[in-house]
Amino acid sequence: MSVYEHPEFRDHERVVFFRDADTELRVIIAIHRSRGGVAGGGTRFKLYARGADAVADVLRLSRAMTYKMVFTGMPFGGAKAVILGDPKRDKTRETLHAYARCVASLGGQYVCAPDVGTTAEDMAVIHEVTSHVTGLPERGGDTAAPTSVGLMAGLRATLHFATGRDDLAGMTVAVQGVGGVGGHLCRALHAAGVRLRIADIDRDAVERLAAETGAEILDPAEILFADADVLAPCALGAVLDDETVPRVRAPIICGGANNQLAATRHAAALKARGILFVPDYVVNAGGTLGGCAQAGLLDEAQLEAALRRIGETTTRILNLAAERDIAPADAAEELAEQTLRAERAERAER
Repeated sequence: MSVYEHPEFRDHERVVFFRDADTELRVIIAIHRSRGGVAGGGTRFKLYARGADAVADVLRLSRAMTYKMVFTGMPFGGAKAVILGDPKRDKTRETLHAYARCVASLGGQYVCAPDVGTTAEDMAVIHEVTSHVTGLPERGGDTAAPTSVGLMAGLRATLHFATGRDDLAGMTVAVQGVGGVGGHLCRALHAAGVRLRIADIDRDAVERLAAETGAEILDPAEILFADADVLAPCALGAVLDDETVPRVRAPIICGGANNQLAATRHAAALKARGILFVPDYVVNAGGTLGGCAQAGLLDEAQLEAALRRIGETTTRILNLAAERDIAPADAAEELAEQTLRAERAERAER
C-alpha cells in the first residue's frame, strides 16, 4: 500500500522519508497543508512497534496541526515529524544535527518544535544547524502551561454544553497522565473544586500531585474506565481503540493528549455509545498558540484572548455536531476544511 492509499492520508502536500546512514536516523516529515508557504508542528521521537504505525501517526498528527492553526486563527499550515527510535538510547547531538539537516533541506516549508520525546534543549541543538525551529529555551520552550489553559477553557465549554453548568465544584474528572499538561490541568481543576482521580506510570509524579491536590490515585491500566464525569487523557495517543472504547464509563472525554483515537472511526464508536468526545486538536491548541507567542507572533494579551477563544470554538463545534447529529470530530473537520477551501478559492481568484 502506498502512502496515497493510506486511510489517514488526506491530500497531504508532502510526505518525506529521510535516512541518515552515519547516524542511522530514520525520519518521516508530513506536511498536510502549507499556508503562507509555511507549515509548523512538533518533532516526535518515539520507538514504534511497526513502521506503519509511524506513518499513521505522522499523517494524523500533521492534519491535526493544520486544523489547530485554522481554529486558532494562525496563518500557517500543519506538519509533523516523527523520528523512529528510542529517545533514551538513540537521541544524540549527532542524531539531532542529522535531523536538522533534514528540516533544512525543506527550505523553510517546515518549522519544527518540541513534542513527545523531544525538548526545548533539543531544539537548541537543532538550531545549531537550521533556523527553521521554534520552542527554544530562551523563548519559553515548554508550552504545557498555555496548553492546559486552553484545555481548561475547552473543558468548561464542554461541560456547559452537556450539563448547563458553569460551576465545576463537586464534579469528578479522571486524568490520565500528570506530566506537563496533565499536571497543570489537575492543579486548575483542584482550584475549581473538582474531585480528581489520577494515574501515571511515573509513580513519584502521581504521588506528589496527589499530596498537593488530594487526588485519588488509580492504576494506570484502569484510569480510562474510571467512574467520573469527565475523562481527560493527557498522556500518549491511540488510547481509545476497539478494546477500550466499550469500557469507558465517563460520559465526556476531553483531554490534552494528541491522537487520542486509535483510528478515525473510533469517533463514531464513541458517539454510538452516547459519549461526547471533544477532538483533542480543538481543546489542546493552546500549545500551538504558545509556540506562536514564543516566535513573536502574539503578545501576552493576544495569547490570553486566543486561549479563551478555544472555549468559544469548542461550543461552536459541539453545537454543529448536535444540529447535524454527527460526531464532534466530524463537525470539526468539516469546519476546518470549509476554511481551507475558501482560502484556496480566494487564492485562485487573485
